[in-house]
Amino acid sequence: MAQLKIGDVAPAIEGADQHGNQVSLASMKGRKVIIYFYPKDNTPGCTAEACNLRDNYQDLRDKGFEIIGISADDEKSHKNFSEKYVLPFALIPDKAKKIIMDYGVWGKKKLYGKEYEGINRMTFIVDEEGKIAQIFTKVDTKNHTAQILKSL
Repeated sequence: MAQLKIGDVAPAIEGADQHGNQVSLASMKGRKVIIYFYPKDNTPGCTAEACNLRDNYQDLRDKGFEIIGISADDEKSHKNFSEKYVLPFALIPDKAKKIIMDYGVWGKKKLYGKEYEGINRMTFIVDEEGKIAQIFTKVDTKNHTAQILKSL
């Protein structure tokens, strides 16, 4: 599994979003991209993170950012989540976990003392050249936009 670091070329992302539109990282070259990986649609932390990005979407767009959210949920789940919270950005389902593995976000987690494997909440900022400019391993779900903007 990948152990990506700042300066690495971001692995390719291609897939259909929650509306069936094709999304690719390559088509966003020349723009900054926030790629955020999250465990599951409609859970408290994932909802807080998505809504924080939604609430600051125009400000992020004005600063030149595109946003892509990725989890292992299916297209139907992403569509329902997106519609329920009026999310204006692409959510890509990765049931096969190819993108998740390419970015190295799958791993051990702990909940209530039990260990299991799953998606670790992480965000990657990709620069205009397609290289990783920043990696967030400790995401502040309620203040993620401020966390991103402060780091740049």
